[in-house]
Amino acid sequence: MSGYPGGGYPGTQGGYPGAPRPSGGYPGAPPASGGYPGAPPPQGGGYPGTAPPQGGYPGAPPPSGYAAPGGYGQQPQVDPSVQQWFSAVDTDRSGQISAQELQRALVNGNWSHFSEEACRMMIDMYDKNASGSIDVNEFQQLFSAINQWKGVFQGYDKDKSGTIEQSELTQAFQQMGYRFTPTFVQNLLAKYDSRTRRLTLDNFIVACVQIKRLTDGFRSRDRAMQGQATIQYEDFIGLAMGVHQ
Repeated sequence: MSGYPGGGYPGTQGGYPGAPRPSGGYPGAPPASGGYPGAPPPQGGGYPGTAPPQGGYPGAPPPSGYAAPGGYGQQPQVDPSVQQWFSAVDTDRSGQISAQELQRALVNGNWSHFSEEACRMMIDMYDKNASGSIDVNEFQQLFSAINQWKGVFQGYDKDKSGTIEQSELTQAFQQMGYRFTPTFVQNLLAKYDSRTRRLTLDNFIVACVQIKRLTDGFRSRDRAMQGQATIQYEDFIGLAMGVHQ
């Protein structure tokens, strides 16, 4: 069955409910004509060479020192619908949501549950105290991010299959400002699903977040901004494993 089935909760269409659907690119960002906005397209592969689009990156946690509405340092008020979702996902009633609980709640467009890798990565992005779980305020930020990712994903899933194929993923990367070779896109699809070579929503999120992290890390080492950098072995390993930034 195609489309975005719900995860056992009324009104959902895969992931979380309630997100507007962007026409393309990142929420709040115009589609890039080449590289990031204002940058010439790299030759062949490579990476966008300028600052990321305005409007932020889906799933990016707020910057440090973020002051919530209502006063500096205060937590934002939790939306009632988010609180309802949190209570439904928090099956052990601990007041915290673990990656395992999150995995049981999130469903892709092909009825498969999100991967453990995706859920751990999303928990880690919002787990401010490194406890391995998130509270309702951290969950509200994650809730918003997944809705954004879902909207981006649906915008590229032109055939409404619940998955993204090579041509759709290539278009997604181009509108995000990346100019990867066809071989890279094929290999990326094969990494996540060697049989169908299609990306589900969870794998799309994982791939895009990892590409963004590695791109930022590589760009900071590419002083001349020409798509080339000299990197020490340990620094490369640390960057690849997420130890270094």
